[in-house]
Amino acid sequence: MRQPTVLTVILNYKTPDMTLQSLSAALREMDGIEGAITIVDNDSQDGSYETLVKAVHVLDLKPDRVQVIQSGHNGGFGAGNNVGMRARLPNGDAPDYVYILNSDAFPGKDAIKLLLVQLQNNPDAGFAGSYIHGPKNDPHITAFRFPTIQSELEGAARLGLISRILKNYIVPLPLPKKTCVVDWLAGASLMMRQSVLDEIGLFDETFFLYFEETDLCKRAYNAGWPTIYVRESEVCHIGSVSTGMKTWRRMPNYWFNSRLHYFVKNHGRTYTTFATFAHLLGAVTYRLRCLVQNKPKIDPPGFIRDLTAHSIRSATGAFLSKQPETNSKVVHVAGQDIK
Repeated sequence: MRQPTVLTVILNYKTPDMTLQSLSAALREMDGIEGAITIVDNDSQDGSYETLVKAVHVLDLKPDRVQVIQSGHNGGFGAGNNVGMRARLPNGDAPDYVYILNSDAFPGKDAIKLLLVQLQNNPDAGFAGSYIHGPKNDPHITAFRFPTIQSELEGAARLGLISRILKNYIVPLPLPKKTCVVDWLAGASLMMRQSVLDEIGLFDETFFLYFEETDLCKRAYNAGWPTIYVRESEVCHIGSVSTGMKTWRRMPNYWFNSRLHYFVKNHGRTYTTFATFAHLLGAVTYRLRCLVQNKPKIDPPGFIRDLTAHSIRSATGAFLSKQPETNSKVVHVAGQDIK
C-alpha cells in the first residue's frame, strides 16, 4: 500500500538561523513520513538564501528530501507559501498533503504525524492544525470563528454585556481541550489536503499579510471541507519574528487592506460597510469607557482614524475594484468535537 506523501513548506524572511532551527525540528518529525521539505526564501535580499543553501549543503541533506528555492519577490505570507506549494515535491510529483510551518515554529514529538493521521482518518476534512504554545509553554489562541458584523462590534467594544449577548460570534474560541472542528486556524502549523487545494485554489495573493488563512479556510468551508484543531499535535511558536508586529506603533496599511478584501470578497460591499460601522461603534464605545473609567487604551495609536480613512477611500473606489459576492450554504460547525 502506497504511503501518503507530505510536502512541508517553511517560508523564510530574513530569519535564516531560526529557519534552520525550524528545519531541524521538521526533519526530525518528518522521519518515517514520505515526502520532502521546501524552504522558500521570500526575497529577503539579506543573504538568507545563500546562507540556507550553504547550510543544507553542509548538513549533507539529500535534494530529494530538502530543497531551498527563491520566491523572486516578496508578495507576502500567502504568495510565498504558494511558491513552495506550486514547486511540488523535488521529483515534480504533487504531494497528497501540504504542511505549512512558520520559520519560528518548532513541531513537538509526532506533531506532523498526528495531523496526517487526523486527515487520513477523517476523509471529509480539508485541513488540520496544531495546538500552539510559546517558549514558556504559554498557550496561544489560534482557533477561531469566522469574522462577522457581530464579532466586529464585540471585539472592538470589549464590554462584558455585549460579549455575553454575542458570545456565539466571538472570533477567538476558548482554548479547545480536545480535538474538534473549528472555522479557521492560524497558519503557523497547518496541514492541507492537496485535493482540496486543487479544488478551491491556493492562498489568495491579494492578501499581503493577515486574513489569508481565514480566507483559505473559509473557501474550504464553503466547499464542504471543515478544518480540524488537533489538540494532541503540539508546536512551539515564538511569533512575530519576521513581521515585527510586537514593535508596531501604528497598524500597517496592509492590515486594513487585508481586512477589507476579506469582507468584500466573502460578504459583499454592503455587509462590509455595516461590519466597519460596527467595529467603529465598538471602538468608540471602548474609547469612551477609557475616558470615563480611566482604562488603558489597547488599540494602536490612530486606529479609529486610520480605519475610518481607509474605509472612506475604499468606498470612493480608491482601493478595491468591485468583487463578486459569495454566500455560504454550509452548516456552521465551529467547536464540534472529533472522535
